[in-house]
Amino acid sequence: MTTTDTAATTQPFQAEVSELLNLMVHSVYSETDIFLRELISNASDACDKLRYEAIARPELIGDGAPPKISIVPDKKANTLTVADTGIGMDQKELIDNLGTIARSGTKAFVARLSEAKDGAGLIGQFGVGFYSAFMVAERIVVTSRRAGSSEAWTWSSSGGSGFEVAPASEADARRVARGTEIVLHLKSDAAKYLETYEIERIVGAYSDNIQFPIELVPEEGETRQINSASALWQRPKSELKPEDYAQAYKSIANAFDEPAMTLHYRAEGRYSYAVLLFAPSTKPFDLFEPARKGKVKLYVRRVFITDDADLLPAYLRFVRGVIDSEDLPLNISREMLQNNPQLVQIRKAVTTRVITELEQLAEKEPENFDKIWDAYGAVIKEGIYEDFERREKLLALSRFTTTTGERRSLKQYVADLKPNQTEIYVLVGDSIERLKSNPRLEAARARGIEVLLLTDPVDAFWASMQLNYEGKPLKSLSQGDLNFDLIPLLDEHTKDKTEPAADEAATIALIKASLGDRVDDVKASTRLTTSASCLVAGNQGPDRALERILSQQARGARTKPILEINLRHPLVTAIAKTEAGSSKVDDLSLLLLEQAQILDGELPEDPAAFAARLNRMVLLGVGAS
Repeated sequence: MTTTDTAATTQPFQAEVSELLNLMVHSVYSETDIFLRELISNASDACDKLRYEAIARPELIGDGAPPKISIVPDKKANTLTVADTGIGMDQKELIDNLGTIARSGTKAFVARLSEAKDGAGLIGQFGVGFYSAFMVAERIVVTSRRAGSSEAWTWSSSGGSGFEVAPASEADARRVARGTEIVLHLKSDAAKYLETYEIERIVGAYSDNIQFPIELVPEEGETRQINSASALWQRPKSELKPEDYAQAYKSIANAFDEPAMTLHYRAEGRYSYAVLLFAPSTKPFDLFEPARKGKVKLYVRRVFITDDADLLPAYLRFVRGVIDSEDLPLNISREMLQNNPQLVQIRKAVTTRVITELEQLAEKEPENFDKIWDAYGAVIKEGIYEDFERREKLLALSRFTTTTGERRSLKQYVADLKPNQTEIYVLVGDSIERLKSNPRLEAARARGIEVLLLTDPVDAFWASMQLNYEGKPLKSLSQGDLNFDLIPLLDEHTKDKTEPAADEAATIALIKASLGDRVDDVKASTRLTTSASCLVAGNQGPDRALERILSQQARGARTKPILEINLRHPLVTAIAKTEAGSSKVDDLSLLLLEQAQILDGELPEDPAAFAARLNRMVLLGVGAS
């Protein structure tokens, strides 16, 4: 239905909002306190926007009240009011902001929320906090006037299928001269939120560091400010305690967990700025959403500018916090931020400092670093691929599960190199369990060589680059030629070398003739000790794992693999003893290729033909044909 400027209209909620509201109205979450934190956070954002817009248009504040937030409990009316004197909303903004969710990934979020045990944490992460008020309210009435406007509008809903928007009554319009007033008609079991001590407890726990005064207006007694409203990042570290940082983190990041790392410092010199950053200990559910960006807030002399300035690279997008510049102009536009030379230098310096802090945490507080790596290691490794300048540091910072079963750094790996080992060996795949049984590990395992087992999608990209650590190149076991000849076999594997081997040239010629253009080449393997065959990529071009990812994303055709064969395996020696041109040679050669594909996590090109071929070989083996 099309709205008018004079008549009340009823409109349906966006489908995702209706589903979200249903979860809220019938909420089973125990953390209902979140609603007040979220409403205060939204009010603070509105005050920030007013202060920012008033830089260019001072008349928006004029002689009116300075930005602030008020909380008014009313036991007689059973209502709780949260009001602000911020930027306010006009009719269209009320409809857009309170009737739809514009952010992508909404359906996935709603699905996660319906399953989540920590629903409150997810609500805070996703930024749909207004709707959390329906956990405690049976009806919500919002009256708002956009700064500089002569019109006030009222939005109301009972959390059903729709909402109503109408011009504000004369009394409401007089009361809301600028900003937004949210009146919650509380459910019968939410009466505790009318108690002043309960309101003060929630504000103290989650909103104490909000930059604007939060005033409590009790039914009896005087109005009083119940938050400190201080820029904690501007205070000296010597004045602050761990609990101060924990409280600031929850307020700034809208979080419920504890920070795994806190970074607070002031930079002086060519540019002056204060930094307060946190690494959350809990991974957000949408960490790998394509649209997700970092949420470090940019302030200029304690005036909020934006949280969309890309103050850290994408591989540090999990970091939350504030950077407050003393030098940037207050009236800088969001469009100018991206190429501002001061901001470019700040971004570079803060990125380096965050990585340094992670290095120190890994050394001094490994348990806390492990929390960060568990949650964000796959993201940090994106920097190995993307950030040439810091690649070496990020490689050193990274931790890898290896064939030892432990999680190790490259420093630890290099310290334990085998005699004559000159390379760092890696293997990329889908899971640790499948990699441990991968035949490409056999020759390395027979020599006690440790191998990095890489299972994150980004690993396929950076592991295909020509990287090295402390002069030792990283080498994929699924690409190119390997030479382990100078590294001795472990005692229990020396007997493998005594097994009779098939004639290399003749056997390869037979298999090549059978497979034709299905493979790029057939070679004797230095990787295999017990398995019959495996597939590898050539020295040039992408690794097998990377090629698989690119083909799934329709970013290139698959190249033909190289089939490596174990000349001491009975299946291979059987081929060598079979007459050329025999159908048995064809069947055995194709089985070598197809079992290698299966071990690689792929299906044979023709599964039905593979099954028939396998049946023929089994019947031959049991003498049934």
